[in-house]
Amino acid sequence: MNKKILYISYDGMTDPLGQSQVLPYLCKLAAEGFQFTLLSFEKKERYEKSRSVIEAICKENNIRWAPAFFSKRPPVLSKIYDGWKMKRIANRLHKEQEFAFIHCRSYVAAAAGLQLFKKYKIPFLFDMRGFWVDERVDNGQWNLKNPFYKIAYRIYKKKERKYFDNAVHIISLTEKGKEELVNAYQLPSEKITVIPCCADLDHFDYHKINLNAQHELKNKLGIKEDGKILSYLGSLGGWYLTDEMLEFFKVLKQSIPAAKFLFITHDNRESIVSKAEAKGIEATDILVEPATRQQVPLFLSLSNWSIFFIKDAYSKKASSPTKQGEIMAMGIPIVCNDIGDTGRIVNESGAGIVTPSFEIQDLKMTVEKIIKYNGYVNERLREAAFYYYNLTRGVQLYKVVYGKI
Repeated sequence: MNKKILYISYDGMTDPLGQSQVLPYLCKLAAEGFQFTLLSFEKKERYEKSRSVIEAICKENNIRWAPAFFSKRPPVLSKIYDGWKMKRIANRLHKEQEFAFIHCRSYVAAAAGLQLFKKYKIPFLFDMRGFWVDERVDNGQWNLKNPFYKIAYRIYKKKERKYFDNAVHIISLTEKGKEELVNAYQLPSEKITVIPCCADLDHFDYHKINLNAQHELKNKLGIKEDGKILSYLGSLGGWYLTDEMLEFFKVLKQSIPAAKFLFITHDNRESIVSKAEAKGIEATDILVEPATRQQVPLFLSLSNWSIFFIKDAYSKKASSPTKQGEIMAMGIPIVCNDIGDTGRIVNESGAGIVTPSFEIQDLKMTVEKIIKYNGYVNERLREAAFYYYNLTRGVQLYKVVYGKI
């Protein structure tokens, strides 16, 4: 049986997302006998910094890595250029390897998969990751009042339909996303498998936290042993609502004046602090710390609660935040709003509190609930993470889909 697979990702492997949501799957699937060639698009500065790390992981797991470089400017045209480059490289790789099928992560990759399907009749799996076209509108990147973006939207919606119709199978991150595909796009239910953004539960495990290292980190950051910490993990901006999260923290401080807000992010500290100060929050109450993937569990372990508020929009029906499973696996209660399957999972598992809105009264109510939180703690919350976000379960679902193809 030909088990050669071309995996195409427009996200780079030297990006945190590639390291958390691509490589862990491929490594485990490679152990099952699948032979991957990985085509990814890297940001040059991150590639130069982390190239050797990714090369070592790929070599250890017999994954052939074929990195290309990501283009940032100009908007839209850079994506067209990258799409052309992706198709050209994918075509060359197929001539060398003769793949059994193409695994396309998101829309840009699906364009290359569709071209190879038409040219060589190689089936492609559309791992859609979300409603990419509508995301561009919902997050303000494509203003439909601008004729250029209006045309781009129409073109890409037609492309989206072709991806849905021609893909041999589709992966949705959420049940709500699958419902939308079945009801609004009239796609057969059996053509769609739901696999959420799973977490590496071996990596995110509070049992493995070195207490001495945790104590040293608290001292370094000026956190008292009994200090209360609200954390946020990951990049800010875009879908993530910094102002609303800071507003929640401001309300939290009314009940717990000594609380601090720890941002585990590579984002600029000054921009976060300035937004906090504009809300009357002291700069000393805001901690902004970059962390490598290896360091993230230790930083998260300082948290009493972890928060993420996401912009509510049509495209977010298909949203599955990677951080949700990681936070639950660390035994940390979550504060969030209801996006995609997020609210359902938090409510079903008792993994935290879902705020009904960002109105001040609802934020106060959410603060009261999270302070009194008496849901799953540590091991029971971690067990819930295994139920919903187990990487091994996700890998087995991919294995079943691969087998069907």
